[in-house]
Amino acid sequence: MMKTESVLLHPLGTAAAPVPETLCIFGTGDLGRSLGLRLLQSGYGVVYGSRRPHSCGPLPQGAQVTSHAAAAAQSASLVFICVHREHYGFLETMAHHLKGKVLVDLSNNLKKGMYPEANAAYLQRLVPGAAVVKGLNTLSAWALQNGLLAGKRVYLCGDSAEAKRAVAEMSTKLGLSVLDRGSLSAARELEDFPLQLFPEWRLPLRVAVGLTAFFFFYLLTRDVIYAYVEEGKDISYRITVSLGNKVFPIVSLCMLSLCYLPGVIAAFLQLYRGTKYRKQMGLIALGYAFLHAIHTCVTSNRYPVRHELLSEAVDEMKNNKSALLHFDNTKAWGQDSFYALGILGFFLYVLLGLTSLPSVGAALSWREFNFIQSKLGHLTLFICTAHGYIYGWNKFLRPSTYKWYTPPGYLLCLIVPSVVLVLKAVVLLPCVDRTLTRIRGGWERTRPNEEIEKATNL
Repeated sequence: MMKTESVLLHPLGTAAAPVPETLCIFGTGDLGRSLGLRLLQSGYGVVYGSRRPHSCGPLPQGAQVTSHAAAAAQSASLVFICVHREHYGFLETMAHHLKGKVLVDLSNNLKKGMYPEANAAYLQRLVPGAAVVKGLNTLSAWALQNGLLAGKRVYLCGDSAEAKRAVAEMSTKLGLSVLDRGSLSAARELEDFPLQLFPEWRLPLRVAVGLTAFFFFYLLTRDVIYAYVEEGKDISYRITVSLGNKVFPIVSLCMLSLCYLPGVIAAFLQLYRGTKYRKQMGLIALGYAFLHAIHTCVTSNRYPVRHELLSEAVDEMKNNKSALLHFDNTKAWGQDSFYALGILGFFLYVLLGLTSLPSVGAALSWREFNFIQSKLGHLTLFICTAHGYIYGWNKFLRPSTYKWYTPPGYLLCLIVPSVVLVLKAVVLLPCVDRTLTRIRGGWERTRPNEEIEKATNL
């Protein structure tokens, strides 16, 4: 007699779903609500611990809310601390509930050195039986709400490798990129990260402000003050637009050339030795190029320009000058070339700026990105430098150009880009480029002393 095996069948579409892992969040503020919403969207169950569970405001749909003690007593292995340090006192009273759990400290301070010890270290001292992990404190509530987490880097530190592994797995499910910073002693460093204000932009901005101030006062002295002192003319109205339209392209070209100056210098150092803040400067240069383009577009609508044109027309009518003016073909070629190079250079500027954006750069291969940023970058520098040379044309030959024996601003700004282009041209020579390629591939020049020493050892 055959035995029949019974199998428990579920109706189609009603199969028993796996129970989601439950995570606990202490704190129902903006950060706690945003983090809970993101966790729910990633398939986790969320339990909130609140001091006022019945009046804590709207929470994400699907989340539970209870008191801190009741939430800590549940089986959640990860507990996110989304409250300020000054409210950590209640955690000490429920240390027995939190024993063996992983506490993720997301707190930040208002300023550096606000407390003698890091918040995470203080939390570990309050709850010694739990494993404290400092992390996710660089995420904002806005980024969590809008799902802007793909590829975003977060930092973790803690004394327990297993605890950090659990937090890292959860972070990866949220789409984050995790970097382990070591033990809990690095917590203060992590807590200072959100307090940094554009750390990578400080030097480029200082260079840009310094160049802007120098050329502004330099051109102010040459153009406005010189006209007032020597010629008795008050042209101070030019400070607002005309002077700025000279300063912006000068600073833009200087900043762009400074992007590539370290590269050619490094190439020559490699040749000599035989061994092996660009993005920010480039974006600042693009900003100045935008200002220059906008100022150029509004130049023809300015009152002084229209007044000058009307004055010339009235003067011709009074003097009965009906003969056509002589057409200078060379001047026409120069002006059209000047504008054509300016438009093309600005287009390449914008292209460089777009490819520096993470979303655009990620869609390019390394070869494509390197081609745009290096080859097209140097081409942009060449075109913009030619744009400046055509602007100057033969003005540098006129003695009247050197007011108070000082060279014009455009002549000063062409020095650095010209040096960069000349050095780049030398580096591109086949004999030099071949040697550089070998060096970057690992080849090192053997010095005579080293050869003698090797021979002696043999």
